[in-house]
Amino acid sequence: MRRPIAVDLFAGAGGLSLGLEQAGFDVAAAVEIDPVHAAVHKFNFPQTAIVTSSVVGLTGAEIRNTANLGRKRVDLVAGGAPCQGFSLIGHRALDDPRNSLVKEFVRLVRELNASYFLFENVKGLTVGRHRTFLEEVIAAFDEAGYAVRTPWQVLNAADFGVPQNRERLFLLGGRKGLPLPEYPDPVCRPVGAPATLLELPLGPSSRDALDDLPDAERFESLIDKDSVITTEWGEPSAYARQMRSTDREAWGYGYVRNWDSSALTSSARTEHTEISRRRFALTAGGDTEPISRFFKLRPDGLSNTLRAGTDSARGAFTSPRPIHYKYARCITVREMARLHGFPDWFRLHSTKWHGAREVGNAVPPPLARHVGSAIVAAIGVKLPRPQKRIDLGDPSLLELGMSEAAGLLGVSVPIGRRDKKSGAKKRKQWETEEARLRAA
Repeated sequence: MRRPIAVDLFAGAGGLSLGLEQAGFDVAAAVEIDPVHAAVHKFNFPQTAIVTSSVVGLTGAEIRNTANLGRKRVDLVAGGAPCQGFSLIGHRALDDPRNSLVKEFVRLVRELNASYFLFENVKGLTVGRHRTFLEEVIAAFDEAGYAVRTPWQVLNAADFGVPQNRERLFLLGGRKGLPLPEYPDPVCRPVGAPATLLELPLGPSSRDALDDLPDAERFESLIDKDSVITTEWGEPSAYARQMRSTDREAWGYGYVRNWDSSALTSSARTEHTEISRRRFALTAGGDTEPISRFFKLRPDGLSNTLRAGTDSARGAFTSPRPIHYKYARCITVREMARLHGFPDWFRLHSTKWHGAREVGNAVPPPLARHVGSAIVAAIGVKLPRPQKRIDLGDPSLLELGMSEAAGLLGVSVPIGRRDKKSGAKKRKQWETEEARLRAA
């Protein structure tokens, strides 16, 4: 039986790709402009064609050619265009160049003649003056021949089994004449939320997500690298068993990866001063440490929204990782990944800066899986679980600097929108950044 085919735009490391695969899609192509993130996607999804490019000027035919799709039906185009502030200057916000990525998304849905689309974006698009822009996006889909499921919904990952409070807008739609997908119903009651008449099961907490993980600070080698083989695993909660992928159900309709379950990965240590550690220890769970402004996790609560910060073109600012509820330190990238719903076999970039950005930018895979399953139901296919197993990619893909990743993928180093003065100057900035990241 043919699995439905999806194309992931603005794919990052692949949180949306993973959830869609677990829902039953074959993600045939992923488009990602950042070579570092594209290389990480290539490691985790070696069967997916990577298009390392901006969507601006990219054609549907080029995506088809790269993915060897020929005339095959594309069932879904999915993605979340990066928020550039969504300028509302002028009479038609969608025509503003700063909003062009959203317009390109609509264009590629049409050019690929996709049966369905999934458009994910910030909750802020639904409030105040930004509602005008959202209405223009819906009108653009209508002009392209696509109906949108209304009323649109903001979904919280915490309602779908993720121990993190993270709300995002999802627009679901399909070609006119096709049955529209329904929004998925919540599957759990987030910890701390009042009981409801639905009597949903209680969702996972920060403790459920992290308590079985070995403490990274027990391993001296994690000062210089991001992974170690260990037997120091604790007793997993039901949620942690899903993240450790110990049974077939954890993989959903995705392909089982061949991996070493004894490896603690994406766990490079952060060296804090003793003064910082004392402040972290004195901060109560659920509060913000007053000097660093870092949020401290509560063991019986949800994580705050994990954010990506900005890229190098906009200052290379990394949003702070929360403080661990048990240890006087910030959480590792692996612990971030657990709080986001990434399974342990899924690897992030070896540097903390890139790895944390990849988590913060991603759609939580369990949420993507539920939304993807709703679209599969609209398509009307019933799928068997695949028997094929997949080897992960070369681990060196996780260690590449910007120039190295660009060279491997055969593209030029991307130039930031806010700094286009000279190629030589920009390359020097990337080289300086790479040196800093390697030392991080």
